Amino acid sequence: MNKKALYSLSYGVFVLAGKAGGKINACITNTCMQVANSPTRVAIAVLNGNYTRELVQEGGRFCLTLLDQSCTMETIRHFGMQSGRDVDKFSGMDYAVDKNGLPYLPGQSCAYLSCRVLSSQDLGSHSLFIAEVEDGDVLSNREPLTYAYYQNVLKPKPAPRAAEKKIIGWRCKICNYVYEGAALPADYTCPLCGHPAEDFEPVYAE
Repeated sequence: MNKKALYSLSYGVFVLAGKAGGKINACITNTCMQVANSPTRVAIAVLNGNYTRELVQEGGRFCLTLLDQSCTMETIRHFGMQSGRDVDKFSGMDYAVDKNGLPYLPGQSCAYLSCRVLSSQDLGSHSLFIAEVEDGDVLSNREPLTYAYYQNVLKPKPAPRAAEKKIIGWRCKICNYVYEGAALPADYTCPLCGHPAEDFEPVYAE
């Protein structure tokens, strides 16, 4: 299967924040949709390995920052390419909190939503949360950051392939993880950031 076919689905890019036991954390997700009205309900999906998923599951609430096209790749890397188990992602960050004390980004974003989890389902690689939207506000009039814009504009482009050099490994263009070996399996997924084989570039022998 050509996984690029999935890029044609319409997604946004969001910062998902959770809180539990006095700890806060956030990660990047591209899956959120409104699934009901009156009351307003949304569905989000997040990787099971993410620390934020644990906080959302335990705390029963989340705050979703809807990023806009002023968002930088640095912000994507900060929230999407490192684990909250290792670093405090909000240390030194300019952030605000919703009425439940959950953080959101007032900059590089067009809106935020405060949500209460109603149910969850384990989907294997991800967990799906159904939640009621309790609050939210518009933060800017800039265009929302879509997954297509991220793929085509914001995401770093691969460097030109060097000619006649031996490939000794493959480097993830998102988080710099290196897979050692000349051939990268087509179905390989980065163990650090979860990105597929197409987001890897060859590492050549000096």
